[in-house]
Amino acid sequence: MADSESVISNNIHRDFYIPTYILAPGASSNSIRLPDVPTCPVLVFINSKSGGQLGGELLRTFRHLLNKYQVFDLGEEAPDSVLRRLYLNIERLKSIGDQFAAKIEERMRIIVAGGDGTAGWLLGVVSDLKLSQPPPIATVPLGTGNNLPFAFGWGKKNPGTDLNSVISFLKQVMNAKEMKMDSWHILMRMRAPKGGSCDPIAPLELPHSLHAFHRVSPSDELNVEGFHTFRGGFWNYFSMGMDAQVSYAFHSERKMNPDKFKNQLVNQSSYLKLGCTQGWFFAPFVHPSSRNIAQLTKVKIMKKQGEWQDLQIPPSVRSIVCLNLPSFSGGLNPWGTPNSNKRRYRDLTPPFVDDGLLEVVGFRDAWHGLVLLAPKGHGTRLAQAHRIRFEFHKGAADHTFMRIDGEPWKQPLPENDGTVVVEISHLGQVKMLSTHDCRAKSIHDPSSQFNHEADEVDSDEENSVDEERKKFGAADTFKIPDEVDVSSLS
Repeated sequence: MADSESVISNNIHRDFYIPTYILAPGASSNSIRLPDVPTCPVLVFINSKSGGQLGGELLRTFRHLLNKYQVFDLGEEAPDSVLRRLYLNIERLKSIGDQFAAKIEERMRIIVAGGDGTAGWLLGVVSDLKLSQPPPIATVPLGTGNNLPFAFGWGKKNPGTDLNSVISFLKQVMNAKEMKMDSWHILMRMRAPKGGSCDPIAPLELPHSLHAFHRVSPSDELNVEGFHTFRGGFWNYFSMGMDAQVSYAFHSERKMNPDKFKNQLVNQSSYLKLGCTQGWFFAPFVHPSSRNIAQLTKVKIMKKQGEWQDLQIPPSVRSIVCLNLPSFSGGLNPWGTPNSNKRRYRDLTPPFVDDGLLEVVGFRDAWHGLVLLAPKGHGTRLAQAHRIRFEFHKGAADHTFMRIDGEPWKQPLPENDGTVVVEISHLGQVKMLSTHDCRAKSIHDPSSQFNHEADEVDSDEENSVDEERKKFGAADTFKIPDEVDVSSLS
């Protein structure tokens, strides 16, 4: 038994271990030296509060297998401070001729375990830090939706936390393929009200602008006197309307009664029940038409640089989703794969994750959403665009519900002379790790191209219709492309 554990330990060291002197600047360079550079050195970030007890169990198993200094609890230390310290130390070691450290940097991969919010936070930090060799990232599903892990082939069910399961996962990471994924900047601006507040209300009180907008400071170049300006970013989707309303009710209930939401199946069951109680299944009877998307906001899209055009939204649409990944609400694909006629006459493409385009999809109610469970089912395809702008009508409603990558909030809207503008634009890309079960498709990978002759049956009648960049705020501040005309938002 002891010999077996010794063999496992030796294999782990050979493939995944990072010596302490690289991780901790104060450690002696003679602490532990490996004969060869590991094949796949990994940094592991775990949200110990995710997945009920599973996050804590996973943390203990990884620390047992690896150097405890290369496994981090996100509840104890933020990833930006970890990565800054590590990469500064690597640069110092490289400056004195340490080729081992240089190879570690070259081969390093990151593992992040948690919900989509946790994964998005880590992705935002890696993007913000502008590392010369940013490591690719593998995601462990520990949340309720797990859309990010599912899209790249890591599954959507909570993982095993025992020794064999973790070793098996590490081997998958070592054999995983790199692919790029688009990231998106989102900016919201509204006239400052004479009384009260228009601040977004984040029910989870998340500290990252990745999941809830943060107001820019008075010294920020995006700040405009007389207006409140917020900015953030996302990886998977931005949605607005009744689907975000149901999500907001779920997260609010979970915040008030956390002990009732420690099981993934219970969480999903509770979500379905709230969909009923919030009226999502009976929207025509309980949801006023004034809150339908077309009555609430004017939508503009940009397909070609500098050319805005109005997007006609069907009057019955109560929820609109802007998608980057083919994974929504636990792995569903609202865009599907347009058939050859749609590609020819509407200039639609399959949903690639690295083509700089968002897919914009509308839903009437929950029954409409259930069409996604059918083969080749999809929502109402509205458009694909590089940039999208929502201009909320004066006095259309006193609030609406919005959601970014699974994190919802109730957004107050000015009632009188104010106009709220939300604009989404392409930001950049990050490197992901994907398995052979990956559902995300790359426009640059011929092996992942779609079958152009695979026609679908329509579920309903569709309506046609660089230098520096701002950062996610997950590590510092958020930057947007210089070509974005911020003044037009005022």
